[in-house]
Amino acid sequence: MSRTVGIGLQSFEFIRENDCFYVDKTKFIREWWESKDSVTMITRPRRFGKTLTLSMAEQFFSVKYNGRGELFQGLSIWQDEKYRKLQGTYPVISLSFANVKEKDYESTVRRINQILSDLYYDYSFLTKSECLLPEEKEYFRSVSEDMLETTASIALHRLSKYLYKYCNKKVIILLDEYDTPMQEAYVNGYWNEVVSFTRSLFNSAFKTNPYLERAIMTGITRVSRESIFSDLNNLEVVTTTSEKYADSFGFTEEEVFAALDEFGMSDKRQEVKSWYDGFTFGSHTDIYNPWSVLNYLDKRKVGAYWANSSSNSLVGKLIREGSKEIKQSLECLMGDGTLRVEIDEQIVYGELYTKRNSVWSLLLASGYLKVLQMEFIEKTGHWYHTLALTNKEVEMMFEKMIRSWFSDQDENYNDFITALLSDDLKAMNYYMNKVALATFSTFDTGKKPSEAAEPERFYHGFVLGLLVDLADRYTVTSNRESGFGRYDVMLEPKQDDDGIILEFKVQDMEDEKELSDTVKSALRQIEAKKYETMLVSKGIPEGKIRKYGFAFCGKKVLIGKE
Repeated sequence: MSRTVGIGLQSFEFIRENDCFYVDKTKFIREWWESKDSVTMITRPRRFGKTLTLSMAEQFFSVKYNGRGELFQGLSIWQDEKYRKLQGTYPVISLSFANVKEKDYESTVRRINQILSDLYYDYSFLTKSECLLPEEKEYFRSVSEDMLETTASIALHRLSKYLYKYCNKKVIILLDEYDTPMQEAYVNGYWNEVVSFTRSLFNSAFKTNPYLERAIMTGITRVSRESIFSDLNNLEVVTTTSEKYADSFGFTEEEVFAALDEFGMSDKRQEVKSWYDGFTFGSHTDIYNPWSVLNYLDKRKVGAYWANSSSNSLVGKLIREGSKEIKQSLECLMGDGTLRVEIDEQIVYGELYTKRNSVWSLLLASGYLKVLQMEFIEKTGHWYHTLALTNKEVEMMFEKMIRSWFSDQDENYNDFITALLSDDLKAMNYYMNKVALATFSTFDTGKKPSEAAEPERFYHGFVLGLLVDLADRYTVTSNRESGFGRYDVMLEPKQDDDGIILEFKVQDMEDEKELSDTVKSALRQIEAKKYETMLVSKGIPEGKIRKYGFAFCGKKVLIGKE
């Protein structure tokens, strides 16, 4: 009989006591302990078992769970007598920043203060102990949600000291989702303040802490050392490209197929593989998304479970407001293409808009891209990664995200698509102006771009919209060579539809007095460069190729046809 699948369970103790479905990952405990690393930071995509892993580690090491070896009986770690003796022998401080998602700095500090004060409340028995001095008990009682930042910044350090004095043993600190406050700070515009606060907190907890045995921090991204870890030279960073703990997060293919066998779904292997496989950690390929696999086992049907479990607000913001090159690269990826870029796994949030390729580093860390190949260029000393979309579920997530860009103008956008397909030029002009007026600002980075730059961002975002909404009828491409130049947009029909070429131009006020002059210039370029060559070469008669010129002036658009 198959075990019960519990969705969203993050307590190792609950899972084991209730015989819920669990894939044995306890070898992580042995591997981490024997590494002897002082402070380990592990980055993995969301919902890949980071919280459950820390729960497992806490309940293995913590003195609170002394004598609870039955939680680990039957698992790989319990086969080793050395580790059976180690279980339940250390004081452990465990906390999570997963829910620190505030809109301003003051609320963020208050929320972290609440987490720290709750932690102190759990150890309030220390104030009754003779091992603490009167002034230490006074500090203990000063920890509250209203405490000063200077008090909060040393709270983990002080609690480590108090537990050391009480247990006569150094502490293990487990911090889950350390980077959640930083992502929220970046999105909401208070990054610098949070950096200063967390740097002090982390320094006192992980660097200048003589009462620390070891520590684990987990997160999605590797925030740059210069931002918050400049004082931590004892930090071992384990990213998705590292070999350490490569199969400790996510399910291997062997584990997934064994689960399908257990649930009587052995015939669904290929379906599950196409939807949820594709993650690569270190040299381990064929890592599956555990959240989606569990949901599949529970509901017995495919769905975008992982992709729909988060707002993806930062990813959407960076792509929507990004340059035309970013949108063109995403277009290529969504067309089953690949992207070869230099990747820096340290995320510098302040440079996400300005540093080349930083958005791809974030997408890789977040699990939306997979590594097909890594190449070290000795001459430059840099690593280049060949990337692709991770799997079908991720592709669906991007489709949903792109559609959301036009969500405020769904009716007008859909009417434009209908007008384009039916060659209704008057309706195309009417609805495109409504769409452009509503969505230009959506593609604006907020850095006062020139009017000439705005249409670039808009029309490349618009192309992605066409790619998603017309995928069943057209192959949509942009900026590809055909004839004697590079066209802006081409719609190649998959059946018996007309081929379509779109050329975008911004009005040159010196040479083009009217928008109609700009339209004529765009149409002349299509003819002069013979952009229809590619379509003709694929057997589409010239009489079935439509050519449109789009002219922009500010947020006004005029469309003309040859």
